[in-house]
Formats: sequence, structure tokens, C-alpha cells
Amino acid sequence: MLPFLDHLRIMTTDNIVWITLLRLGVAAFCGGVIGLERGRKRRPAGFRTHMMVCIGAALAMLISQYLTMMTDTYWGQILRGVGVNAGTTDVARLGAQVINGIGFLGAGTIIVTGRQEVKGMTTAAGLWASACMGLCIGAGFVEGAFIGCVLISATIVVFGHFERFILNRVRDINLLVEYEHVDDVGKIIATIKDQGIRIFDVEMNKGKGPGTYPNALFSVRLPKKMSHTEVMTIIASVENVRAIQDL
Repeated sequence: MLPFLDHLRIMTTDNIVWITLLRLGVAAFCGGVIGLERGRKRRPAGFRTHMMVCIGAALAMLISQYLTMMTDTYWGQILRGVGVNAGTTDVARLGAQVINGIGFLGAGTIIVTGRQEVKGMTTAAGLWASACMGLCIGAGFVEGAFIGCVLISATIVVFGHFERFILNRVRDINLLVEYEHVDDVGKIIATIKDQGIRIFDVEMNKGKGPGTYPNALFSVRLPKKMSHTEVMTIIASVENVRAIQDL
């Protein structure tokens, strides 16, 4: 524990306003840090969404602490004065509901595209992590929130580059190729085989809908020294190939 943050840990009737302002301010900052990266990439939940999630979670924990404080002091004194037992309040109860409830918001950011790609998982996980940060801040565990904020940011930004570095060197990949005519798939397969690339599976879609083109999903294994960019460039040069994507 850091001694200079001790004044943020205990809520009393005397410091409740300052505690609330400080904790919610820290929650807005930490949530905003996570949301900036998501917003920069035009994700469904960005800067303001992450801020609101973190502030809301911190506020839920503050409410729990407020109820406990009032039950132990002012409300408890009144109830005991009339011979009624004030009972106890579970501080973690509202926080537990935040953890459950944030799943609905996170699920709304996850979509499955027409090409059967799942997008939005990182954003959903970021929202859930922002909510957990808010609970930490609301409970006064500011050190945990700051450490979590640094690690979450590093996971999204730094390890994102590391993940792409690793994936770009994987030999077994899936390539989605869109072309103009169904007969073009033969030329594409021949071009792939000419490069010494092994084809495991081909899933074809004739694209009968309006404004759509036929496409095929190739599961292939690249030669040791061939990069993903190189094979995509070669396939893209085939006549009538409209688009290619590494899934």
C-alpha cells in the first residue's frame, strides 16, 4: 500500500464529497486511457464509452460504501434509538452486479461479419476490464486500478504489435479470395500451387446475392521463407481477382 493514498481509502461523512470527486476523477482518467486506443481504431465503444463504464462502476462501489457507512453511523443510530436492529450491508453486492451486467454491453460490441469473422472481442474485454478498474477505484484500491490501467493499455497496444509480428510468421493461414467469375477459381488454385504452397481445403461461395461476387476460402501452408504479404500479392495479381484477405 502507498501511504500517500491512504486518504482515498476511507469514506466518512466529513470527506465524502472530496472522496467522491477524487475517485470518480481517477475512474474517468483510467477509463479514458483505455478508450482512447479503441476510439482511434473506430471501434464501437471508444473514449467516452469506456470513461462512462469506469465511472459507473466506481459509482456503484461508492454507493455500496455509502450504504455501509450510513448503516454503521447515522441510520444505525436512528434505528437503534427506536429499538430496531440496523443489520449489515454487503459492500460487494452492487459491485458483483456490475461484473454481471457489463456482459450485456460487451456483447453488443461483438459482431460476426458476412465473411464469418468475429470482430469486437478486444473492445468487449476492454469494457469489462474498465468496469473492474472502476470497482477498484470505487473501493479505494487506487494502486490496483493504476497497475491494471498500465497492463491493459500495454496488452492492447504493445502486445497487439507483438501478436501481429507472430501471426505474420505463421505458415498455416486462411485466405479469403474474391473474384469475378466462378471459373476464375481454377486459375487461382493453379497460381497457388505454382508457388509451392500446399492447399489443405477450399470452401467456395458462389455469391448469388445482388452486388456480391463469388469467393473462396483457402486453407494453405506456406513455404518456410514466404511471407503472408508475398503470397497475397501473388494471388492479387491473378486476372479477375477483386480482393484478398488474410483471416
